[in-house]
Amino acid sequence: MKKVWIPITYIIFIILIIIPLIRIFTGAMGDGWGGFVDALSRPEALHALMMTGLITIVVTLINTLFGVMLSLYLVRAEWLPSKLKQLLNSILDLPFAVSPIIGGLMIVLLLGPNTAIGSLLNDAGISIVYAFPGMVIATLFVTFPMMVREIMPVLQEIGSSQEEAASTLGAYSWYTFWKVTWPAIRWGVIYGVVLTVARCFGEFGAVLVVSGNIINKTQTATTLVYQDVENFNVTAANGVALVLAAFSVGLLLLMEWAKKRKEVH
Repeated sequence: MKKVWIPITYIIFIILIIIPLIRIFTGAMGDGWGGFVDALSRPEALHALMMTGLITIVVTLINTLFGVMLSLYLVRAEWLPSKLKQLLNSILDLPFAVSPIIGGLMIVLLLGPNTAIGSLLNDAGISIVYAFPGMVIATLFVTFPMMVREIMPVLQEIGSSQEEAASTLGAYSWYTFWKVTWPAIRWGVIYGVVLTVARCFGEFGAVLVVSGNIINKTQTATTLVYQDVENFNVTAANGVALVLAAFSVGLLLLMEWAKKRKEVH
Protein backbone atom coordinates (compact mmCIF):
# COMPACT_ATOMS: atom_id res chain seq x y z
CA MET A 1 0.00 0.00 0.00
CA LYS A 2 2.88 2.33 0.83
CA LYS A 3 4.27 1.81 -2.68
CA VAL A 4 1.02 3.21 -4.08
CA TRP A 5 0.52 6.19 -1.74
CA ILE A 6 4.07 7.56 -1.92
CA PRO A 7 4.02 8.09 -5.73
CA ILE A 8 0.50 9.56 -5.47
CA THR A 9 1.73 12.01 -2.82
CA TYR A 10 4.62 13.10 -5.05
CA ILE A 11 2.32 13.49 -8.04
CA ILE A 12 -0.10 15.69 -6.07
CA PHE A 13 2.84 17.74 -4.75
CA ILE A 14 4.15 18.27 -8.29
CA ILE A 15 0.72 19.20 -9.68
CA LEU A 16 -0.25 21.60 -6.88
CA ILE A 17 3.10 23.28 -6.15
CA ILE A 18 5.93 22.57 -8.58
CA ILE A 19 4.03 23.00 -11.86
CA PRO A 20 2.37 26.31 -10.80
CA LEU A 21 5.77 27.68 -9.71
CA ILE A 22 7.30 26.69 -13.04
CA ARG A 23 4.35 28.26 -14.85
CA ILE A 24 4.76 31.51 -12.92
CA PHE A 25 8.48 31.57 -13.77
CA THR A 26 7.97 30.92 -17.48
CA GLY A 27 5.13 33.47 -17.57
CA ALA A 28 7.30 36.11 -15.90
CA MET A 29 10.03 35.50 -18.48
CA GLY A 30 7.59 35.49 -21.39
CA ASP A 31 9.04 38.75 -22.72
CA GLY A 32 12.57 37.94 -21.65
CA TRP A 33 14.64 39.37 -18.81
CA GLY A 34 13.92 42.90 -20.01
CA GLY A 35 10.17 42.35 -19.76
CA PHE A 36 10.58 40.99 -16.23
CA VAL A 37 12.62 44.03 -15.18
CA ASP A 38 10.11 46.39 -16.80
CA ALA A 39 7.25 44.71 -14.92
CA LEU A 40 9.01 45.24 -11.59
CA SER A 41 10.32 48.76 -12.32
CA ARG A 42 6.88 50.24 -13.02
CA PRO A 43 6.01 53.00 -10.50
CA GLU A 44 2.92 51.09 -9.37
CA ALA A 45 4.93 47.88 -8.92
CA LEU A 46 7.66 49.59 -6.90
CA HIS A 47 5.05 51.28 -4.71
CA ALA A 48 3.08 48.06 -4.24
CA LEU A 49 6.20 46.11 -3.25
CA MET A 50 7.19 48.91 -0.87
CA MET A 51 3.74 48.86 0.74
CA THR A 52 3.92 45.09 1.13
CA GLY A 53 7.34 45.42 2.75
CA LEU A 54 6.22 48.15 5.17
CA ILE A 55 3.10 46.22 6.17
CA THR A 56 5.18 43.08 6.69
CA ILE A 57 7.67 44.88 8.95
CA VAL A 58 4.99 46.56 11.09
CA VAL A 59 2.81 43.46 11.37
CA THR A 60 5.76 41.19 12.21
CA LEU A 61 6.95 43.51 14.98
CA ILE A 62 3.46 43.78 16.50
CA ASN A 63 2.85 40.05 16.13
CA THR A 64 6.12 39.17 17.80
CA LEU A 65 5.59 41.48 20.78
CA PHE A 66 1.94 40.72 21.48
CA GLY A 67 2.18 37.09 20.38
CA VAL A 68 4.83 36.36 23.01
CA MET A 69 2.87 38.27 25.66
CA LEU A 70 -0.42 36.50 24.90
CA SER A 71 1.27 33.09 24.82
CA LEU A 72 2.76 33.70 28.25
CA TYR A 73 -0.61 34.81 29.63
CA LEU A 74 -2.51 31.86 28.18
CA VAL A 75 0.00 29.30 29.47
CA ARG A 76 1.49 30.83 32.61
CA ALA A 77 -1.12 33.23 34.03
CA GLU A 78 -2.76 31.22 36.80
CA TRP A 79 -4.86 34.20 37.83
CA LEU A 80 -6.78 34.03 34.54
CA PRO A 81 -9.94 31.86 34.84
CA SER A 82 -9.74 28.67 32.80
CA LYS A 83 -12.97 29.50 30.96
CA LEU A 84 -11.54 32.86 29.91
CA LYS A 85 -8.44 31.11 28.61
CA GLN A 86 -10.63 28.72 26.62
CA LEU A 87 -12.56 31.66 25.19
CA LEU A 88 -9.37 33.49 24.21
CA ASN A 89 -8.03 30.30 22.62
CA SER A 90 -11.21 29.95 20.57
CA ILE A 91 -11.18 33.59 19.46
CA LEU A 92 -7.51 33.26 18.56
CA ASP A 93 -8.36 30.63 15.93
CA LEU A 94 -11.08 32.80 14.37
CA PRO A 95 -8.86 33.94 11.46
CA PHE A 96 -8.35 30.27 10.55
CA ALA A 97 -12.10 29.65 10.55
CA VAL A 98 -13.39 32.61 8.54
CA SER A 99 -12.44 33.98 5.14
CA PRO A 100 -9.97 36.90 5.14
CA ILE A 101 -12.54 38.83 3.10
CA ILE A 102 -14.96 38.56 6.01
CA GLY A 103 -12.23 39.87 8.30
CA GLY A 104 -11.72 42.85 6.01
CA LEU A 105 -15.45 43.47 5.88
CA MET A 106 -15.66 43.46 9.68
CA ILE A 107 -12.97 46.13 9.82
CA VAL A 108 -14.84 48.27 7.28
CA LEU A 109 -18.10 47.88 9.24
CA LEU A 110 -16.38 48.85 12.49
CA LEU A 111 -13.93 51.53 11.38
CA GLY A 112 -15.16 52.63 7.96
CA PRO A 113 -15.70 56.32 7.15
CA ASN A 114 -19.48 55.91 7.50
CA THR A 115 -19.31 54.47 11.03
CA ALA A 116 -19.35 56.40 14.30
CA ILE A 117 -15.77 55.46 15.22
CA GLY A 118 -14.53 56.06 11.69
CA SER A 119 -16.18 59.49 11.54
CA LEU A 120 -14.59 60.53 14.84
CA LEU A 121 -11.18 59.38 13.65
CA ASN A 122 -11.61 61.13 10.30
CA ASP A 123 -12.54 64.37 12.09
CA ALA A 124 -9.28 64.01 14.03
CA GLY A 125 -7.39 63.59 10.77
CA ILE A 126 -6.85 59.84 11.19
CA SER A 127 -7.86 57.53 8.34
CA ILE A 128 -8.12 53.81 9.06
CA VAL A 129 -10.04 52.21 6.22
CA TYR A 130 -8.67 52.84 2.70
CA ALA A 131 -5.37 53.83 4.31
CA PHE A 132 -2.20 52.22 5.68
CA PRO A 133 -3.50 51.63 9.26
CA GLY A 134 -6.47 49.62 8.01
CA MET A 135 -4.20 47.48 5.85
CA VAL A 136 -2.00 46.76 8.87
CA ILE A 137 -5.04 45.83 10.99
CA ALA A 138 -6.38 43.54 8.26
CA THR A 139 -3.03 41.77 7.92
CA LEU A 140 -2.77 41.47 11.70
CA PHE A 141 -6.17 39.80 11.76
CA VAL A 142 -5.08 36.98 9.45
CA THR A 143 -1.56 36.50 10.84
CA PHE A 144 -1.89 36.94 14.61
CA PRO A 145 -2.54 33.26 15.49
CA MET A 146 0.66 32.08 13.81
CA MET A 147 3.04 33.44 16.41
CA VAL A 148 0.95 32.28 19.37
CA ARG A 149 0.43 28.79 17.97
CA GLU A 150 4.20 28.38 17.56
CA ILE A 151 5.08 29.55 21.08
CA MET A 152 2.32 28.03 23.24
CA PRO A 153 3.27 24.35 22.65
CA VAL A 154 6.89 25.15 23.57
CA LEU A 155 5.85 26.84 26.82
CA GLN A 156 3.59 23.92 27.69
CA GLU A 157 6.36 21.42 26.94
CA ILE A 158 9.11 23.07 29.03
CA GLY A 159 6.82 23.68 32.01
CA SER A 160 7.36 26.39 34.59
CA SER A 161 9.74 24.69 37.05
CA GLN A 162 12.86 26.55 35.85
CA GLU A 163 11.07 29.90 35.92
CA GLU A 164 9.76 29.21 39.43
CA ALA A 165 13.26 28.23 40.58
CA ALA A 166 14.69 31.48 39.21
CA SER A 167 11.95 33.46 40.94
CA THR A 168 12.63 31.63 44.22
CA LEU A 169 16.29 32.61 43.96
CA GLY A 170 15.25 36.26 43.76
CA ALA A 171 15.40 36.91 40.00
CA TYR A 172 13.15 39.64 38.67
CA SER A 173 10.44 38.60 36.19
CA TRP A 174 12.14 40.45 33.32
CA TYR A 175 15.50 38.81 34.10
CA THR A 176 13.81 35.42 34.35
CA PHE A 177 12.21 35.91 30.96
CA TRP A 178 15.48 36.76 29.18
CA LYS A 179 17.65 34.19 30.92
CA VAL A 180 15.23 31.26 31.30
CA THR A 181 12.11 31.63 29.12
CA TRP A 182 13.54 33.29 26.03
CA PRO A 183 16.27 30.70 25.30
CA ALA A 184 13.57 28.02 25.39
CA ILE A 185 11.08 29.77 23.10
CA ARG A 186 13.37 31.65 20.70
CA TRP A 187 13.10 29.00 17.98
CA GLY A 188 9.33 29.08 18.26
CA VAL A 189 9.47 32.86 17.86
CA ILE A 190 11.73 32.50 14.82
CA TYR A 191 9.33 30.02 13.20
CA GLY A 192 6.43 32.35 14.01
CA VAL A 193 8.24 35.28 12.40
CA VAL A 194 8.96 33.30 9.24
CA LEU A 195 5.36 32.13 8.91
CA THR A 196 4.05 35.64 9.62
CA VAL A 197 6.28 37.21 6.98
CA ALA A 198 5.33 34.58 4.39
CA ARG A 199 1.64 35.10 5.16
CA CYS A 200 2.00 38.89 4.89
CA PHE A 201 3.51 38.52 1.44
CA GLY A 202 0.57 36.43 0.29
CA GLU A 203 -2.35 38.21 1.99
CA PHE A 204 -4.99 39.35 -0.50
CA GLY A 205 -8.64 39.18 0.55
CA ALA A 206 -8.72 41.24 3.74
CA VAL A 207 -6.32 43.84 2.36
CA LEU A 208 -8.29 44.16 -0.88
CA VAL A 209 -11.49 44.97 1.03
CA VAL A 210 -9.86 47.41 3.46
CA SER A 211 -7.45 49.16 1.10
CA GLY A 212 -9.71 49.94 -1.84
CA ASN A 213 -6.78 48.95 -4.10
CA ILE A 214 -5.88 52.56 -4.95
CA ILE A 215 -2.90 52.71 -7.31
CA ASN A 216 0.22 54.29 -5.82
CA LYS A 217 -1.57 54.77 -2.52
CA THR A 218 -3.05 51.63 -0.95
CA GLN A 219 -2.09 48.94 -3.42
CA THR A 220 -0.04 45.96 -2.27
CA ALA A 221 1.84 43.47 -4.41
CA THR A 222 -0.93 40.86 -4.31
CA THR A 223 -3.66 43.34 -5.24
CA LEU A 224 -1.42 44.62 -8.06
CA VAL A 225 -1.19 41.05 -9.38
CA TYR A 226 -4.98 40.87 -9.24
CA GLN A 227 -5.30 44.15 -11.16
CA ASP A 228 -2.76 43.07 -13.79
CA VAL A 229 -4.66 39.84 -14.39
CA GLU A 230 -7.91 41.79 -14.68
CA ASN A 231 -6.24 44.04 -17.27
CA PHE A 232 -4.82 41.02 -19.15
CA ASN A 233 -1.27 42.11 -18.32
CA VAL A 234 -0.37 38.54 -17.48
CA THR A 235 3.41 38.85 -17.94
CA ALA A 236 3.62 41.71 -15.45
CA ALA A 237 1.36 39.82 -13.03
CA ASN A 238 3.61 36.77 -13.23
CA GLY A 239 6.68 38.96 -12.63
CA VAL A 240 5.34 40.37 -9.36
CA ALA A 241 3.98 36.97 -8.34
CA LEU A 242 7.39 35.41 -8.97
CA VAL A 243 9.05 37.87 -6.58
CA LEU A 244 6.49 37.12 -3.86
CA ALA A 245 6.76 33.36 -4.39
CA ALA A 246 10.57 33.48 -4.35
CA PHE A 247 10.60 35.38 -1.04
CA SER A 248 8.09 33.02 0.56
CA VAL A 249 9.79 29.83 -0.65
CA GLY A 250 13.17 31.22 0.42
CA LEU A 251 11.87 31.97 3.92
CA LEU A 252 10.34 28.51 4.29
CA LEU A 253 13.57 26.86 3.12
CA LEU A 254 15.46 29.01 5.61
CA MET A 255 13.13 27.79 8.35
CA GLU A 256 13.77 24.16 7.41
CA TRP A 257 17.51 24.82 7.46
CA ALA A 258 17.18 26.43 10.89
CA LYS A 259 15.25 23.39 12.16
CA LYS A 260 18.05 21.08 11.04
CA ARG A 261 20.63 23.32 12.70
CA LYS A 262 18.60 23.21 15.90
CA GLU A 263 18.42 19.40 15.79
CA VAL A 264 22.18 19.14 15.24
CA HIS A 265 22.95 21.38 18.22
